Amino acid sequence: MTAEKIQQLLDKDAIRELVLLYSRGVDRKDAGLLRDLYTEDATDTHGDSFNGGAEAYCDFLERAFPHMPYSGHHVCNHLIAVDGDTGIGEVYAIAWHVIPDQQGGGGLVEDLMCVRYLDNYRRCRDGQWRFSKRLVIYDMRMQRPFHGSGEFATRTEDPSYGELA
Repeated sequence: MTAEKIQQLLDKDAIRELVLLYSRGVDRKDAGLLRDLYTEDATDTHGDSFNGGAEAYCDFLERAFPHMPYSGHHVCNHLIAVDGDTGIGEVYAIAWHVIPDQQGGGGLVEDLMCVRYLDNYRRCRDGQWRFSKRLVIYDMRMQRPFHGSGEFATRTEDPSYGELA
């Protein structure tokens, strides 16, 4: 195997970790982690929910965090192509949220989405891969009343931050 092929494998693995860190950042409500995953000029488009710069997207999420008792992003298939210091990818994911019922009454709703992220990646000066562009496509979305219970481990005080530092 050539050094170029080995580097490409290392780059793809770093990009896969970037995608997993995004899931962790949203699900653990860690805005600091999320901000570190994007290039300074990055954009993020989440359907009709958000379309703009990554910093503004992180602000948008930070405002939403207190209203989401649970968020779980589960990454499935991930195709990646790398060309030097840039890459593109398509990530299939299942995103499951528990959110307030917009119809009133104080109840909660399960918000289940099958999504695809169409990503552009860039290796930055520090050698880290970051998102330079994210576009989310909603392949399927379902909402229904939530009747579950549990301790929603979504904050940065979650034990995983101590155990997996």
